[in-house]
Amino acid sequence: MANPLKDPVLDIYRNKSALGWTVLVVSVLIGGASILYTNDLVNKLKNREQRLIDLYAKSLEFAGSESNNSNVSFIVQEIIIPNNSIPVVVTDELGVPIESKNVPSVDGLSGRRKIHQLEEEIKKMEEIYDPILITLRDADEKVLGFNYVYYENSELLTQLQYYPYIQLSVIALFGIIAFIAFNYSKSAEQNRVWVGLAKETAHQLGTPLSSLMAWVEYFKADEKLKDQEIVNELDKDIKRLEMITSRFSNIGSVPQLQTENIFDAVNETINYLQNRISTKVKLEVTAFPNTEIEAGINKPLFDWVIENICKNAVDAMEGVGSITIKILKANEGRVYVDISDTGKGISKSKLSSVFQPGYTTKKRGWGLGLTLVKRIIEKYHSGKIFVKSSELNKGTTFRIVLRDKGSK
Repeated sequence: MANPLKDPVLDIYRNKSALGWTVLVVSVLIGGASILYTNDLVNKLKNREQRLIDLYAKSLEFAGSESNNSNVSFIVQEIIIPNNSIPVVVTDELGVPIESKNVPSVDGLSGRRKIHQLEEEIKKMEEIYDPILITLRDADEKVLGFNYVYYENSELLTQLQYYPYIQLSVIALFGIIAFIAFNYSKSAEQNRVWVGLAKETAHQLGTPLSSLMAWVEYFKADEKLKDQEIVNELDKDIKRLEMITSRFSNIGSVPQLQTENIFDAVNETINYLQNRISTKVKLEVTAFPNTEIEAGINKPLFDWVIENICKNAVDAMEGVGSITIKILKANEGRVYVDISDTGKGISKSKLSSVFQPGYTTKKRGWGLGLTLVKRIIEKYHSGKIFVKSSELNKGTTFRIVLRDKGSK
């Protein structure tokens, strides 16, 4: 059966990393274009304000030198007074403020306090633009003295400079909120699918399982068949099917965790598998510092995890090799279960996707085994599972992290 999860559209949907990078690149391009366009507007407005200030300074110079009152009145009314946006401070040649315009920080101040505040404003203005020199002359063009015009960007220009960054920040904030909401809804949808699939599977298994149980009881009642090995093996498989049905029933509900001996639990699963996999695969279980290592688990679900990983390992080794399970009691109330195989390994480019739905190296199958394993360990046991190490053509080690019986 072909893998139904290998649809190209689903691959794009599933590959959140590639989708995330695509969105990031597009966002950067849009943001960059916005910043460039706004900066172009800022530069144009800045040039315009500089021309206005030059005109303003020349007007002050002309007004201070011109004896024709009509011309002075025109300059004052049409050029100097209309400047109601660009902050300006005019000083004498010693740097003492003479007058100011559009400087909100000095509103309501007078005397020495106003002069002191204007001097502070002049320091800030000097860091932005060099002052403009005004030469004062009399009617005979004789130099009477000098003034300086200090200025800075208007409030509109300043706001415009920061606008694209504020805009991008708001967009980014909405993007983050949308991303979180999308992930939450996606996770909720996956939960519903998992629960529905599990419950339906448990329901479908019920009818044939009941029939098989009846047949085994019939065989046991037959004097010729009751002691046959095949009847005993059928009885074991039925018990296994009952456990599988119990596993599916536990999906979607809150499983009860019991303190179990992890070494014994793993050994029980391995003993069952040993007679049902290739005889060329060697299974070994060890524990350190001893076999009395306990942790809180739901045994049917935990057995399912061990079984799935081991079956995947057998497929990776193509029926020939060894699987080693090491159980370690770690610090901080943790128990490690390392499952190592001698299979073909996993390439580094695939490590991040091994637990995603649809990931499989087989031509047949759905690729849901490791996804289910991750869900059982992380959602139901509050633990962790990850690829501890993997090397091509040498093997892979999965690590399961559980809490020991004293951990909360």
